[in-house]
Amino acid sequence: MDQLDQLDQLLATATPLLARVDEALSGVGAPGGHDVWRELRRVRLLPGDAARAVAALHPAPMLDAVPELRADARAYADLADALPPAGGWSGEAAEAYEKARRGAAEHLNGGPDSLGHRMEATADLADALTSWMLRARADLAATLAEVMLSTEAITLLADDHPPADRAAAAAAIGARLLQAIADSYDDAEDLLAGATDLQSPLSV
Repeated sequence: MDQLDQLDQLLATATPLLARVDEALSGVGAPGGHDVWRELRRVRLLPGDAARAVAALHPAPMLDAVPELRADARAYADLADALPPAGGWSGEAAEAYEKARRGAAEHLNGGPDSLGHRMEATADLADALTSWMLRARADLAATLAEVMLSTEAITLLADDHPPADRAAAAAAIGARLLQAIADSYDDAEDLLAGATDLQSPLSV
């Protein structure tokens, strides 16, 4: 079973548990000072909604775009190389043409602001984000599998425990799920912040 199927199937099975976690946290709350409060501030979603947001990450379309982006980068490089030099020309017209040719070649496939470099940087970022999506889904699937087998899950799914015990159980499960999700999204922010080649406006 691949990670996509694993998370989707686990999430479907865990729907009643997640519903009880969200219901307890939004209705009863959690013990004061519990770690779940910090994780709720980081994610700003209840655990069930946060888990479904991760499950909505589908890396396949982004992965499919990478070869096309790299092909476009190569096409810009080939086009830059194909621009003919002035050859036997001389004089002001030849100098003006050569200046324009070099400028066009630089714009197509030169420094960090060139179209070719931007395409390669975009492909690199798409590759990195694809890997991140797969890791985020895998990490959530592993955490979800653990909490589904926990004593806290048994407490929440049973109807014979006092509200305080159920609130504590919901907080414990919620904290673990939200921490895994928040850590994954912190990794995504780092990836985007590191894509410095794509942060400046493209010159035209």
